[in-house]
Amino acid sequence: MQKVRKVVIPAAGFGTRFLPATKAFPKEMLPIVDKPIIQYVVEQAVEAGIEQVVIVTGWHKRAIEDHFDRHIELEARLEKDGKEELRDEIKHISDLADFVYVRQKEPLGNGHAILVAKEIIGNEPFLVMWGDEFFQANPPAVKQLISAYEQYRGPVIAAIRIPKNEISKYGMADIKPLRDNIFKIKNIVEKPKPEDAPSDLATHGNYIFTPDIFSILEKLKPTRGGEIWITDAIDELIKKRDVYAVELKDAKYYDCGTKLSYLKAVVDLGLKHPKIKQEFRNYLKNLKI
Repeated sequence: MQKVRKVVIPAAGFGTRFLPATKAFPKEMLPIVDKPIIQYVVEQAVEAGIEQVVIVTGWHKRAIEDHFDRHIELEARLEKDGKEELRDEIKHISDLADFVYVRQKEPLGNGHAILVAKEIIGNEPFLVMWGDEFFQANPPAVKQLISAYEQYRGPVIAAIRIPKNEISKYGMADIKPLRDNIFKIKNIVEKPKPEDAPSDLATHGNYIFTPDIFSILEKLKPTRGGEIWITDAIDELIKKRDVYAVELKDAKYYDCGTKLSYLKAVVDLGLKHPKIKQEFRNYLKNLKI
């Protein structure tokens, strides 16, 4: 069985929900305390054993490439100023993995963004993570997915339980229990009314695909908005083979693609940051809200 060594991270969107901040700056580079969102994503992939990071970018995303590249002048300046610890931290970013960048020349949907990475992925299983969202989970979300893939040897999607009042925001899975937190997906219903949802298990965020997903993406016709969507490809994949859901244990999901959820991530992770957590906690306690 082939090891999951590569991750595809689509990061070519315009980030319109954060305009004007994202007019000339990628939303994936918005900071959560002192690291950009996409660095949290990459670090989680690398922690799980991923060796090559394939980032799908667009015309205004050069800052992402610069962030994961060496900055020799900055490293030299930090060393000169006696800030060796910070220098090492900056240098470590470029050493996280082998970084590859692919351009999505037109905004044709998240399924198309994955498809443009086909030649780099080759005939291997691969991980997909979005550049503006991630899980905090124990064990780490990606490790949970890879463990399930290694056991069932088929496509795997992360899943979490959703409260009833939020069901209409997500793709909800019709599932067959297999063991513990592993399910076979029979169908995914996109953004149903709560009373029509097949379960309270939402599938989204992290995925492990086998390379046959590419042939499905190539045959898909554009749908809503004239775009190709990965959810449509998953629907077709389910017709051809078993696809599994992993209900993540002890997990919290951060979708930093909206203003409110981004601010929640900043607050939550700020309260865990070793250098500011206590002072930040005291500040929040003193707010007269």
